[in-house]
Amino acid sequence: MATTSCIVKVSGITPETDRVSAFELTAPDGGALPPFTAGAHIDLHLGNGLVRSYSLLNDPVEDRRYVIAVQKEVDGRGGSLYMHDVLRIGDTLKADCTENRFGLCEDAQHSVLIAGGIGITPLMAMVARLRRLNRSWELHYVARMRRDAAFIGALEAFGDWNPSPVRFYATREAGGGRPDIAAIVAAAGSGTHFYCCGPLPMLKDFETAAPADAAGRFHREHFSSEEAPALYGGFEVELRRSGKVLTVTPGKTILDTLLEHKVSVSFSCSEGICGSCLTAVIDGVPDHRDQFLTDEEKAGNGSIMICCSGARSQRLVLDL
Repeated sequence: MATTSCIVKVSGITPETDRVSAFELTAPDGGALPPFTAGAHIDLHLGNGLVRSYSLLNDPVEDRRYVIAVQKEVDGRGGSLYMHDVLRIGDTLKADCTENRFGLCEDAQHSVLIAGGIGITPLMAMVARLRRLNRSWELHYVARMRRDAAFIGALEAFGDWNPSPVRFYATREAGGGRPDIAAIVAAAGSGTHFYCCGPLPMLKDFETAAPADAAGRFHREHFSSEEAPALYGGFEVELRRSGKVLTVTPGKTILDTLLEHKVSVSFSCSEGICGSCLTAVIDGVPDHRDQFLTDEEKAGNGSIMICCSGARSQRLVLDL
């Protein structure tokens, strides 16, 4: 997966809710940043040694800034706490820009966007792009309460449109309810593309609503893992380029094992979502546990997400 790296400076931090803040990132010299498309993310190398993936939410025509939103998770793995509690305006970070696997079909007759909570972030960039292209779109945005919804002020501005393309659902407020995703899909035309980013129950409803002929028109992005990582161990990993053979022991992932033996590999989310640790498989059969590869890619067994997947064969030979 091709990656472009750059250094970014924190130019602004704006609270959106009690738990969500938007971070504006620019080049230290004020110049242009690597281009991106709606739905893309960047991997930020944090000062505490972690690498975390964040969706870009601003208009892709803005070539001199990236804007991300981070929800503070007190019980998380440290990335959001660093962003909220440590990072300050003027600090610099390394950013990796990788392939966009949640890209927008810009010539679709109509686009339906469905967001749950912080899943709104990549869809904000899609809204900006669709507006710029003067394309037909609608957004269904779900949060527990109105005060929990990031960017609600900007989205409420569409209330002046007739009809408004934005529908907001506050699940813990009187009369809020939840979107009927199956009904939304059924009401859309055959040329519609659908996009969903949110928690696992929402994504499951989204997948269930997809008709049999929907291939290529239903797009989803996870922000949490569906499956537990493969921790059973008991197999070997051969690194073809270095010639090393390592044993993955119970309780360890392939990534854990590589890092213990000082093997330099890329990784970020450690949940099989972002794609940073994608590694080519030369021989052997992976036990895929990720949400990044397509079903066809998994069936081909040509690559593996080493942060969470294991092996169905006694040995995996990796292009490392």
